[in-house]
Amino acid sequence: MPLEELSNASEHSDLSPFQGLARGSSPASTATPAAADTTRATLLVVDDEPAVRRVLVMRLQMAGYRVLCAEDGEEALALFHREQPDLVVLDVMMPKLDGFAVCRRLRAESCVPIIFLSALDAIAERVAGLDLGADDYLPKPFSPKELEARIATILRRVGRGSAQAEPLEPASGTGVLRVGDLVVDTNRRQVNRDGQRIALTYTEFSLLELLFREPGRVVPRAEILEQLWGYPPRRAADLRVVDVYVARLRGKLEPDPRNPELILTVRGTGYASQRIGDPALAAAG
Repeated sequence: MPLEELSNASEHSDLSPFQGLARGSSPASTATPAAADTTRATLLVVDDEPAVRRVLVMRLQMAGYRVLCAEDGEEALALFHREQPDLVVLDVMMPKLDGFAVCRRLRAESCVPIIFLSALDAIAERVAGLDLGADDYLPKPFSPKELEARIATILRRVGRGSAQAEPLEPASGTGVLRVGDLVVDTNRRQVNRDGQRIALTYTEFSLLELLFREPGRVVPRAEILEQLWGYPPRRAADLRVVDVYVARLRGKLEPDPRNPELILTVRGTGYASQRIGDPALAAAG
């Protein structure tokens, strides 16, 4: 049934934030389990719309997650500090503190994965969210199934306990890479320059690892998106996510981000990590 028919069938004429679901179509409660289940990943869903919270709680609990809910930014921060969830699903437009403000505060203390949900689908809004350190951005209306897939992909990549400032377990991969004056520890997922730690989020480190796994290889933007975010590009804005993260990584690693030496742009294709002293690749940047 088309979305318009579902909406007209409801007493409420508002369009649903979900693709193919009407407001009030799910009676699921927003209550969380009384006792924490340590065998399941814990998600924090933050949205000021009760219908969104009801549907997401139902769907994510059915997918096997423990789900916490907050209806505004201040409640979200309090719940986060008390429960230390493994991932945050965060609406942008909320009372008290909006999603961007919440993300900014979380990034000051934690590398927990964050997925933005927003009715603001402009590329500038996505870029703003990603620039603050979000791992993904899903515009409303969205498919709950797509959100579930993106959550699963991110949790597979970062593992549990990512609300802590440091990863609790080393990621797969061994050894230490030396990239110019950078020391990249793939076990601890840390990057140092002259003994000083450079703070990277999980997604930023995963991008660094992907680009430098085979120095000099040109990695297409579509491949980066699929490997790091788990879905193929469906529209131009999807590939923009990759560009934003490359810019953020350059800002942290390059002495002069406007004239990069470590991560080079291959126009019309993607990005490559330069082999140190490789003049051919240097020309490509």
